[in-house]
Amino acid sequence: MEIRKAKTADAVRIHELVNQYARQEQMLPRTMLSIYENIRDFHVAELDGKVVGCSGLHFTWGDMAEVRSLAVDESAGKRGLGRKLVEANIAEAREHGLVQVYAFTYVTEFFAKLGFRVVAHDSMPRKVWMDCINCPKFNCCDEVAMVLDLVEGVNPEPFDVSQVNIPIVKLEKRVG
Repeated sequence: MEIRKAKTADAVRIHELVNQYARQEQMLPRTMLSIYENIRDFHVAELDGKVVGCSGLHFTWGDMAEVRSLAVDESAGKRGLGRKLVEANIAEAREHGLVQVYAFTYVTEFFAKLGFRVVAHDSMPRKVWMDCINCPKFNCCDEVAMVLDLVEGVNPEPFDVSQVNIPIVKLEKRVG
């Protein structure tokens, strides 16, 4: 068994794994485009030459990232692959000097064993909600927010809109 960074050749299998759980309403679905656009976020678990698990580490700000799209093929379950995938995400987060990783999940016991703690949704910085805006469960989210502090006693920096330089573009109506 090997845990490695995903390659574009793994995208179809990642899509299958994630959407298998999405059909069971255990996670949100992902499009192929989304997988390809974020392929560098993913680690995969390979067993006997076949990808049997995946997880993503999606950077949301300079000091924090989300563990997302954790899926392990049921035929490969009970081997600790989910744990190893999330541990790879955590190791990558540490390599980048992040302060905190978080997850929105239905399997709180799994993440608690890895050191995550449950937090209130409204305690999460607004910057983590970018993907949530388009979610069908946005106003009635039933996932549990959990965080893992990578640096003890240090919380992620609060979002300061003055740090972001977003140009305002005025569109003119063309007549013709």
